[in-house]
Parts: sequence; C-alpha cells; structure tokens
Amino acid sequence: MTNMVSGFTFIKNGLTLGYPIKESIQSIDPLCDEVVINVGFDNPELKDDDGTYEYLRDSFPEDKYIFTKSWWDPEISAHGLILSQQTNIALEKCKGKYCQYIQGDEALHEDDLIHIENGIRQMEENQLIDGLIFNYIHFYGNVDIYKYTRNVYRREVRLIRNHKGIKSWLDAQGFRSAEDTKINARLIPARVFHYGWARKENVMNQKVNAFEKLYHGKGYENPHFKYENIWGLKPFQETHPKIMQEWIENHRNDVDILKMTSSFEWKNVGLAISDALESLTGYRMGEYKNYRKI
Repeated sequence: MTNMVSGFTFIKNGLTLGYPIKESIQSIDPLCDEVVINVGFDNPELKDDDGTYEYLRDSFPEDKYIFTKSWWDPEISAHGLILSQQTNIALEKCKGKYCQYIQGDEALHEDDLIHIENGIRQMEENQLIDGLIFNYIHFYGNVDIYKYTRNVYRREVRLIRNHKGIKSWLDAQGFRSAEDTKINARLIPARVFHYGWARKENVMNQKVNAFEKLYHGKGYENPHFKYENIWGLKPFQETHPKIMQEWIENHRNDVDILKMTSSFEWKNVGLAISDALESLTGYRMGEYKNYRKI
C-alpha cells in the first residue's frame, strides 16, 4: 500500500492510572492500516503489569494490531527519557510510510480525521514536509474545563514521515530528526484532546507520583495532589470525540474548579499579559516549538 499509515502508542499501568488507552487507539484506528501497541512492564522478565496488556489484547484481537512488551528500566528517569525510549520501541516496528502517534491519555475527534487525511496528501505532494502539527486541548480537573495559557503547549507534531530516522525526543512531547534537529512540519486544523489532567483527584495523585518518579527517580515522593483554580482555565463548550463518551461518564469528576477560590499569584501577571497579546494577534510570546513550521 503506497500510503500505508501505521498508528503507534505506548502505555504502562493504564488500568491503575485511569488512562483511556483503548479509546485513544480507537480514535486513530480509521486512519491506520496497522497499529503498534507497546505495553510496559515492571520487570525485565516482562511478567508484572496491572492487567493492561491482557485488557488491550482482548480489546483489539485483529491482525491489524501489533503488540509488543517492554521493560521500564527505573534507571532511565532523567528528563522523562523513558517516555521517548518507549515511544521509539513502538515506532521502530511501524511499516507504514506515515506514522500517526497517540499517547494513552489523548484522543482524536472523528470530525478531524479528514484534516489529517488532507495533511497526508500535502505530504505526498511536498517531500519537504516531514510532520503534521496538531492543535491541543488540555483538559484540567474535569472534561468541562480546559487550560489555555502560555505555560502549556498549544501545538505539537503527532504524525510523521517514516523511514527517515525521525524519532521521539526527550520526554516524548515531540519528534526530532536522526541528527537531533527539528523537523519540517505543516500545521493542520486537527485537534488532540488531552485528558491527562481530567481524572478524579485520587487517580490523579497516583498518576502524578508515577510521573514524578520518571523525572526525579524511583525514590521520589510527591505531596498529595489537589486540583486548584489556577490561571488559564476556561469552560469547554465544544463536543468531545464520540469514542470518549463512555470513558467520560465512568471517570467524570464533578468538582467545579471554576467556583473554587482563584489561586492567581503575582507571577501569573506575565502570563496574563502574554495571553492577552495572543488573543489579539495570535502570537504567543516566548513559545517553544519543537519543529520548523512550513
């Protein structure tokens, strides 16, 4: 198949930490000719996990899905490097000309699939384009509130050209070339719905502690996590991906964060000024871009 598309993802302890991993995979399925799923384990013998591997194997029994197991070495923790390592394990098994990435707490909207397909056509016509940039919606606290401000990334590459040595970079937020340089990418109207911070507080506490260990070492203990009415929160008034409806109902957090006392601090003044400028001009001050937009 000339324009074969491979989907790829990784996950560890997806059931324990409340990830919508099945829904994430289902959201990219219509785009893909195959999907590579890398499931992480706690020991080199690849025997200890929380049931995520069997759950996904039971959910995706078709030949279209390629499963692999990997050990999450606790010594690979600096800067979250284990995340790019695990992403690249899945990417290396992709056969497609193009590769659609999704993380376990992300989902694509069915209305945006046409934009991704059009983006792939643009890549076919222009060999200088090595990736597609998606817009992000970061939910916070619950699925009715999202965070939009300068200190959260608003865009990132989520589809790449394969067989060129492009790889996941650092903590797996984006991608780089084989030479560690930024790749050329085209912005498309597709959105990534990021549910990583939309779980109930007790589940989020487990997730935050698990991720802090990836950055600071296995002995790190984070104080108990609590949601706050932080700067940049806005009500979400659009529709969610249809594939997420059941997960949303099962994991809904009913706390109304916008009614909490605001935790605005003087250090947020710079954010407020930057956000006001962006709302007027579309320009984000000091924005870090892990790609070259073309």
